[in-house]
Amino acid sequence: MSSKPKLHYFNGRGKMESIRWLLAAAGIEFEEEFLETRAQYEKLMADGALMYQQVPMVEIDGMKLIQTKAILHYIAAKNNLYGKNIQERAQIDMYVEGAEDLMELIMRLIFLPPAEQEKSLTLIKKRAQDRYLPVYEKAVNQNPSGFLIGDKLSVADVQLLELIFMIEEKFPSILSEFPKLQAFKSKISSIPTIKKFLEPGSARKPPPDQEYMRIVKEVLRF
Repeated sequence: MSSKPKLHYFNGRGKMESIRWLLAAAGIEFEEEFLETRAQYEKLMADGALMYQQVPMVEIDGMKLIQTKAILHYIAAKNNLYGKNIQERAQIDMYVEGAEDLMELIMRLIFLPPAEQEKSLTLIKKRAQDRYLPVYEKAVNQNPSGFLIGDKLSVADVQLLELIFMIEEKFPSILSEFPKLQAFKSKISSIPTIKKFLEPGSARKPPPDQEYMRIVKEVLRF
């Protein structure tokens, strides 16, 4: 039996993508089993593998973990990417929650009608510029290490970098007013494990398309 974590999800970003990013940043190789049919999903449920009947699900260390935040917390804590103490963890959680709020809006875009997508894009850009990116710009500026928290990489840095790449796909020049975040992006992207994940051929997934949406809807029946 493989000792590598096994990821159960669709062949696309969704809620699993942050888990892929974090595993890659930690230098952990993983396997993936893509959900393509309703039968696969129902088998996982019949086997008792999906608490709350939800994916993502990650098999790791003899456990079958669900709930994205729980999975991220476990991987981060195990790989020393979750701060030095409880105070740093609380700060990391705040930055992660903020990134997830904005990422959630972006992930929903593909499932919206075209007219609503345009409205949502306008909202995403405004919130990014006015509410979220200024917070991260200030945090990086105040920390001489160039990380969000403390003097080493954390899950918050990984998720912020993922968010930056997601936003730039929609608004390529959005970092023009945030020089500290430009430097942050360069710094974190150059970390060897993350640099490898950003290269072509890695497990990083492209933006979702109509085929991805079709499979998700078919498997989950919504």
